[in-house]
Amino acid sequence: MNKEWSEINKNMQGLIKKEDTFYEGIKTLLGLREMLAAELQSFKAELTREQFNAIPFINAKGFHSKTIAYSIWHIFRIEDICAHTLIKGDEQVFFAENYGERTGSPIVTTGNELAGEQIAEFSGKLDLDGLYSYVRAVKKSTDDMLKSLSFNETKRKMNVSDRERLTLLNVVSEEENAAWLIDYWCGKDVRGLIQMPFSRHWIMHIEASLRIKNKLNLK
Repeated sequence: MNKEWSEINKNMQGLIKKEDTFYEGIKTLLGLREMLAAELQSFKAELTREQFNAIPFINAKGFHSKTIAYSIWHIFRIEDICAHTLIKGDEQVFFAENYGERTGSPIVTTGNELAGEQIAEFSGKLDLDGLYSYVRAVKKSTDDMLKSLSFNETKRKMNVSDRERLTLLNVVSEEENAAWLIDYWCGKDVRGLIQMPFSRHWIMHIEASLRIKNKLNLK
């Protein structure tokens, strides 16, 4: 893991555990997200459309076995789902702002159910401008939510109604390699969700994307 990102993330996690440092922790998280968002934006400036769809590590185990386009989709579908369906209990940006049509995506899920050539095929169907518009919209929405959260709100655990609401939306595939997400998310409290989808999850997939980018640039 990138040492600087890792240290900032570790510091943030410690800060949000205590009420007297909670808002400092949120500020730290927002700063980290800005750094990571700049990295995502650099992809759009530097990579060709074909490179966004490339899957050079197709047989590998790990996040680098995906494509960069898929990774971006995956990061922000998960964030949108967790921020709105689970934490705020309102409508996801994806549905509220018609990003199914705007991204050209054939799926509404996180994409966990896809593998190998399915990922490459899916990536090729995405409208890149629409995808980046979705990135900006979800990030802003989550940032605004994080700024408004209180320390006590982060203690709320996911409950049966959260699970039911999530299940009814069909945004997580029922296939085995995806269905586990519902148990994973619903086993956490709000702070636990902050620590993964909104921070560490970004880091892991962006680092994998950088690995893909570096591989492609060697050719």
